[in-house]
Amino acid sequence: MTGGGNRLSRRRLLAAVAGASAAGLAGCSASESEPNGTTTAVETNEARTLAERYAPVLYFDANERWFPTDPRPYESERDGDPVVSGFDALDGYSERRAETRVPEPTVFYNVRSYAGSPLTVVQYWLYSAFDQFTTNFHWHDWEVIHVFVDTERDEARLHVASSHSRRVPNNEHLDPEETVPRVLSELGSHSSALSLNEERESFQRVSIDGVPADITNRAIGGLASLADVPAAYGLPRDEGFRLPFVVPELDGAPVYEHDRLPAVTREGLVPERLTIRSFDDLSSPPTDLPARETGVVLDFEGREDPEGEEAYALVPAEEVEHVDAFTGPQLSFEFAVPGFAEDAIAGHLTTTDPPWTQARYEDPAADITDPTHRAALAERYDAVGAPGSVGSLVASVTEAVTTDDAPAGEGLTTRESSVEAVALLESDPTAVPTFGGALVLRDVPPGEHRLTVNRAGTAPFSQRVRVEDAGSDSGGDSGETATEDAKPEDTQTADTQTADAQTENTTADGAAESPPGVTVAGADGEIPLVAEGDAVKLRVDAEGTDATLTDVAVEDDFAGRLYDAPVRGSDAVYVHRGGAYTTEVRDDDGAVGAFRVNPAAESAVTIDRPRTGKASLASFLADVSRETAATVREATEGEDGDGSTDGGTESDGTGGGTGPAANAVGGLTRSLEAVAASADRAAERAESGDAPGADRALEAITDALGRAKERLEDASDELPGPAANAARARLDQASRRGEQALAAEKL
Repeated sequence: MTGGGNRLSRRRLLAAVAGASAAGLAGCSASESEPNGTTTAVETNEARTLAERYAPVLYFDANERWFPTDPRPYESERDGDPVVSGFDALDGYSERRAETRVPEPTVFYNVRSYAGSPLTVVQYWLYSAFDQFTTNFHWHDWEVIHVFVDTERDEARLHVASSHSRRVPNNEHLDPEETVPRVLSELGSHSSALSLNEERESFQRVSIDGVPADITNRAIGGLASLADVPAAYGLPRDEGFRLPFVVPELDGAPVYEHDRLPAVTREGLVPERLTIRSFDDLSSPPTDLPARETGVVLDFEGREDPEGEEAYALVPAEEVEHVDAFTGPQLSFEFAVPGFAEDAIAGHLTTTDPPWTQARYEDPAADITDPTHRAALAERYDAVGAPGSVGSLVASVTEAVTTDDAPAGEGLTTRESSVEAVALLESDPTAVPTFGGALVLRDVPPGEHRLTVNRAGTAPFSQRVRVEDAGSDSGGDSGETATEDAKPEDTQTADTQTADAQTENTTADGAAESPPGVTVAGADGEIPLVAEGDAVKLRVDAEGTDATLTDVAVEDDFAGRLYDAPVRGSDAVYVHRGGAYTTEVRDDDGAVGAFRVNPAAESAVTIDRPRTGKASLASFLADVSRETAATVREATEGEDGDGSTDGGTESDGTGGGTGPAANAVGGLTRSLEAVAASADRAAERAESGDAPGADRALEAITDALGRAKERLEDASDELPGPAANAARARLDQASRRGEQALAAEKL
């Protein structure tokens, strides 16, 4: 795609970008990796000693409302079993927060030792009464931090801080120099980022000026624009990006209006300056959301020299394992899905599973999301199985805007957005946020899926994607998904198997190759969203079309391909009203059709019963040639002599004319209109079944387009730059479609 919109600059990368790992994408899941050894609970006194030694320091956003606490005060019974109700926990905690800043701060620990191995893992489980994020919010919230310890060496080997879901790579650091993990908790969601260098209150993704990075995850594969981006969710609001929060609703009203939550007030939620009521409330993405700022710092109450003014109690997790369930009714937020007829998915996660019901509670290595980290531990400890391979999805989410390089209303470019988006797979109830504009979904099952992306103030995006089976040879630390790894300075020991950067594999023409198991979504890996106020719905209505359509693509003259997806029948996509588009369709015979779309002031544009083959492509050539002639005339109105648009003499059947043009611009205009007239004849002959006649006309048009390009260069000094740029782009498009028309077997 032109315009450079899908490339994250090195400056932005160093300052703010987030991402996910190439190996992680090709990589690891508990079900696909080799099995790990069994674990046993560590003896009480030893467990307590380890838990106190590695107890994390927790940094919270200044606007945080739900700190880690003890759920036991909110216990009740259901059918004789102890449960914690979402109503009781949220209302009770809100009531206590009115009296104290951090009610009963508590961290639960679980210590497991792998049998026959020096590898022991200390888990720290943090319970919050509520999770208020962007479209994911739920009653109760359990987050975990793992410290993998070699008890023979008496040192930490890996820190793992949990992210939003198992589909998002965790923040991980292999062989940390810091014994005690410092954790930056994301506002509302409580997703955890590591902070292991001297920049204690911020997350640093890459090494800058000799300051080590906070993670050692590898880089994204499949997209050259993200090839240097280390792999983990991170902390967008600390890294220069914005992510608006949403007010959760219950029974169609905000939770603070519910009669079973009398202690919950609007002031008890994430502040209004960070919050929107719904994504479609805005006509454009928000720009004034405040960045992250550290507020409460929690440290272990038994530490001799604690950080911060607040301290938490360290409690064995077994003391809360008796709770049978954490309950709560369905919360809702609409997730827009732009089909041919608009649709929406409502409802999100109700609660999270208790830690002791999760596989990672007894098998912590199941939660290592970077396969190179898993591979490093597998090489050192027989108890850890080697990583496997699963399918994953990756894309760069940008925004489409008008460009000064094009005439007004006739061209776009794409650029980075400082506002994050959220993505949802039709097969998964959990929405996943982007980070630095990078979208990554791990462990996506093979097959066809629908991927939908929403962002505050922009029209929704949706496409079908086909995820291939990752195969058995694409994972692990074999290096098959990357060339030589480059180790960041001062961040890893000599036997470390990971790196936070890699060189992207490329094809002969410089395009990025996807590592095995990685599916690149969007158009060439880019998903450009459109501001709500500039969005026009482009529909492709296949009802009544003779052939079965299999793919639809949309290209702007300047920004290039913006949409490219498999379809089943009709399809729809939002485009920017300031663009000029070629819509391409393909059918199950491989035949191509093309259609010109200039939305301008339209609220919606529909391509009815799209055809494929010579007639469709020839009609497109006529349309784009006339449009280009009109652009040239408008750009030079009053400057081309008599303004004649006479088609000239067509003695050679091409419309090129034999007499000299009054001037270069007039000659260009007449040449374009003659091409259009000849394209009309080619379309008529194709529709009448005259394939040889259609091909003769198309061959003549190919020659005429070459002459039109020469006349454009002759006239370029007399044309404004944007008009000349538009003419070049459209003539290139016309030449490509002309070649397709000649090659087409279908009339």
